Amino acid sequence: MQRNLSSTGSVDWFPDTGANQHVTLDLATLTASEPYLGNDNLHVGDGKGLPISHLGHTKIYTPNRSFTLSNVLHVSAITKPLLSVQKFCLDNNVYFEFHSRVFYVKDLNTHEVLLSGQSKDGLYALTKSSVTSVPQAYSSPCTSASADLWHRRLGHPTPRIFQLLISKNKIICNNKRLNFQCQSCPLGKLSRLSLGPTGHFCSA
Repeated sequence: MQRNLSSTGSVDWFPDTGANQHVTLDLATLTASEPYLGNDNLHVGDGKGLPISHLGHTKIYTPNRSFTLSNVLHVSAITKPLLSVQKFCLDNNVYFEFHSRVFYVKDLNTHEVLLSGQSKDGLYALTKSSVTSVPQAYSSPCTSASADLWHRRLGHPTPRIFQLLISKNKIICNNKRLNFQCQSCPLGKLSRLSLGPTGHFCSA
């Protein structure tokens, strides 16, 4: 059964590191689905087996990217829609970074923050606001520094490499232009003169 419905941006998903499948209680969140004809049940924490009625897929859309949720189980008896962290990472080439009150979904290669969310009633929640506008991951004053300081923190890269690191890693920099004179850089490029002869020889 094929159905074209709205995206899942208005639906809260709860990332679950213990789930091996995505699960939804609302069939309308799936853009395509078909009845599940198997005999398997979804087993939850208390040991109960909940019947699976449909199997489908959907996407989460952001202004810059879409994320695939494949083989989503429709289980009407579940209390919250669960997002399998492991499956989401595999399907979208991303990884999760969990903190005490917030989490980030980052690109596996560039480490760019793609999604973020906060804890909600003791659970991490991916809400509509998470997918429509991603807050800056590192916007606290302690991580915003001058280009001079970041140049030293990053190991004294050349201006071209410095600009690349700042851009790819979304580093908060007060001034991205290297308009300062680093005393350590020319010293690090100096070569040591070879030692001259001492006039002393060792004999066997």
